[in-house]
Amino acid sequence: MCDSLLVFEALLLNPTHIDIKDARKLCLHRQSLLTRGGFGRGPSATLAAIKQLGYVQLDTLTVVARAHEHTLWNRLPAFRPSHIEKLQLEGELFEHWSHALALLPMVNYRYALPLMQRIAAGEVHWNKKDKKETTKVLARIRNEGPLSSKDFQDKPQQKTMWSRSPSKRALEQLFMEGELMIPFRRGFQKVYDLRERVLPDWVDTSTPDSSEFARYLIDSHLQAHGFGTAKEIAYLRKGMGAKVKQALQELAEAGEVMPIMVSDSLYYCQPDLLELADQPLPRAGFRILSPFDNAIIQRRRTLELFDFDYQIECYVRKENRKFGYLCLPLLFRNRLVGRLDAKADRASGTLQLLHLQLDDQSGERESFYRSFLPELRRFASFNGCDKLALQRISGCPIGAQRFRDAVDG
Repeated sequence: MCDSLLVFEALLLNPTHIDIKDARKLCLHRQSLLTRGGFGRGPSATLAAIKQLGYVQLDTLTVVARAHEHTLWNRLPAFRPSHIEKLQLEGELFEHWSHALALLPMVNYRYALPLMQRIAAGEVHWNKKDKKETTKVLARIRNEGPLSSKDFQDKPQQKTMWSRSPSKRALEQLFMEGELMIPFRRGFQKVYDLRERVLPDWVDTSTPDSSEFARYLIDSHLQAHGFGTAKEIAYLRKGMGAKVKQALQELAEAGEVMPIMVSDSLYYCQPDLLELADQPLPRAGFRILSPFDNAIIQRRRTLELFDFDYQIECYVRKENRKFGYLCLPLLFRNRLVGRLDAKADRASGTLQLLHLQLDDQSGERESFYRSFLPELRRFASFNGCDKLALQRISGCPIGAQRFRDAVDG
């Protein structure tokens, strides 16, 4: 057995043990959910937050504020959606696929290249490439300038939920290949332009090899989450599992990462993280999280760290839903304590609280109300509402009437 493997196995036999409460604190600290305002204000703060998180997921749901806006609002006291528009136009952000469609720091553009190149080489993302259609679409954009799917007159060939017109499929194919980029959106509709007209000239376009890419995945995950397993780090990164494991072994041998135990699970972290475990960091105040928030997007990790079995139910048949169409996780004092199914009725200015479900008796404590009600009203305002309407509450029978009275008051 080689010496390096012996060193690695010795490290695994004697990992540092981290209490689950400290693990939650460290994770939420790196996710910038313990306090607000640490990034400052304005577009530069929005860019700093996205760089810290590594990406922010985009999603089309508008029952409440869109996922990327919701995620950033929870970390930035003066966040404005216009910050994203400005940063994208200035070439500081780009859109591409992380584990899903996301806003990414332009400085990390080169790490999107392996996926772009695989798709350009024939890997299928959503649909097989139609070379005739992509050639036609690319020619129009080259000649006419930036275009959206509305600028093409063709229709979907089928009337199913996910069907797209030939031009829309071609636009998405070229976007995933990296031939097209999204310099801005109109409303929430993508506008596509040629890469050479969008990509800033300072961007590094050298393709990382698999070892360098694995190190990037490790560094970005540990920066954003504090600690992680090889499986979490390689989450939905095709073909990267073995490379991430190998890179973790090499980094551990060099002392750049170290194994830790949280409950019965083995994770890896950078050594300086443990210095934070003994610091008196504040506990997270109340947060109403997006279902696509970076802190809870890996559901198995959320279950293991927070003992919170979470599933977004918009993709569940209505008759099988337990909590509601868009149940938002509730974070209170470093714990996930329940879910809120909410809908913003912007026409009437009312945030409809369709179902508030609490997992324990947090809702019976005075501190819960002092934190939750102001945050709920702040969330309503963020969604363009100035009124609350509670329909259903469960999981806290003693506190239910008190909560109703507080909301109505």
